[in-house]
Amino acid sequence: MSNYGKAFALMRDAAQGPWRDYTRHTFVEGMKDGTLPRAAFLHYLRQDYVFLIHFSRAWALAVVKSEIHSEMLTAVATVNALVAEEMQLHIGICEAAGISHEELFATPERAENLAYTRFVLEAGYSGDLLDLLAALAPCVMGYGEIGTRLASEATSEVYRDWINTYASDDYQGACEAVGELLDQALIRRIGENFAASPRWDRLCQTFRTATELEVNFWQMGLTP
Repeated sequence: MSNYGKAFALMRDAAQGPWRDYTRHTFVEGMKDGTLPRAAFLHYLRQDYVFLIHFSRAWALAVVKSEIHSEMLTAVATVNALVAEEMQLHIGICEAAGISHEELFATPERAENLAYTRFVLEAGYSGDLLDLLAALAPCVMGYGEIGTRLASEATSEVYRDWINTYASDDYQGACEAVGELLDQALIRRIGENFAASPRWDRLCQTFRTATELEVNFWQMGLTP
């Protein structure tokens, strides 16, 4: 079982091919060895900033879909981490590269970005907290996995700031909290044996689709 919880480990196992394509994408490996062109990284970062705006809205929707206080607390903490910390990282790196905050906010949204963010929001609008969390989990935990791996495997310091952000104790703690939220939300709504539920396959399919959309997002990053 992963340190991000039982449900996440099961969902990841059910999406092994796409998960590998996502967490070991050429873009990721380029950050590991420093060969990723800076233009590609900045292009990705600008799109990711736009992505985080919608991702924050999706996590705010998790507050709406929560049934108990502890669920609301985790969702609120995640919104705060995204808006107050992760987006600030993007603003700082872009400003250092001569891209102003106004310019960053005005970044035109690529189709791959649009497809992914609206898929996640739609999962939340039309479903309950479980549908929403299944769509949110690949981004949260995938970056946690990538950050941890690159922190120990990176052979270049070029993208160390980015790597350190996702390998940090703060980010890893957020991944564990989301994993716990997912486990407890499933138990609360479906029961201890949630993987035997008729809903489980659909939740795994949502997780898999979101993972495939992550692969497309990295691919988009390579084409400024």
